[in-house]
Amino acid sequence: MTRRFLFVLGSSRRDGNTEALARVAAEQLPDGVEQRWLSLAEHPLPDFEDLRHDSDHVRPEGDNRALLLHATLAATDIVIVSPLYWYSVSAGVKRYLDHWSGWLRTPGVDFKKTLAGRTLWGVTVQAHQEEEVAEPLIGTLNHSAAYMGMLPHCLKGVGGTPIGGVLLGNGSKPGDVLRDSAALARAKTFLTEEPPFARFPYDTEEAAA
Repeated sequence: MTRRFLFVLGSSRRDGNTEALARVAAEQLPDGVEQRWLSLAEHPLPDFEDLRHDSDHVRPEGDNRALLLHATLAATDIVIVSPLYWYSVSAGVKRYLDHWSGWLRTPGVDFKKTLAGRTLWGVTVQAHQEEEVAEPLIGTLNHSAAYMGMLPHCLKGVGGTPIGGVLLGNGSKPGDVLRDSAALARAKTFLTEEPPFARFPYDTEEAAA
């Protein structure tokens, strides 16, 4: 299958550090690999309404929900590009993932079956020097990928510690991340390595095989 990358930009501001780091990583993709960049600030989604016990979900048409659903289904690789906001993903990204719950129950979409085996990546920039503070964001993306049967990227962090799922950079003011030499070096190979399957913490390797 031809690889098609969807970069979901979750920052509340344009051209921020996280997007800059993601674009460095994207520059390393081979020629011919399709890239689509969608900003959730420019294509805002409505608050998700949970209808699973009340009525059937209807496939959206002609709005940002339809745009994001179509782009998500078409992608072989989904890259969540979210700054670390209060130690997790941004509100826009969380709303996007909430809509996955509705798409799971939308007739004719086969959302979970379609995404199974595809890859969920994450890119984030944080002000903290300590990478451990990003664990809630990493957990959100890893567990979402595990539920969907997707593949996350497993990345070696500082000191060779497995942190999994997310390319981490450091910065606060615009442009700071471009001075993070370690993050820029990791970005050079981040999207081109072979990722393993995501697992919940309680899953064993034998059960996941």
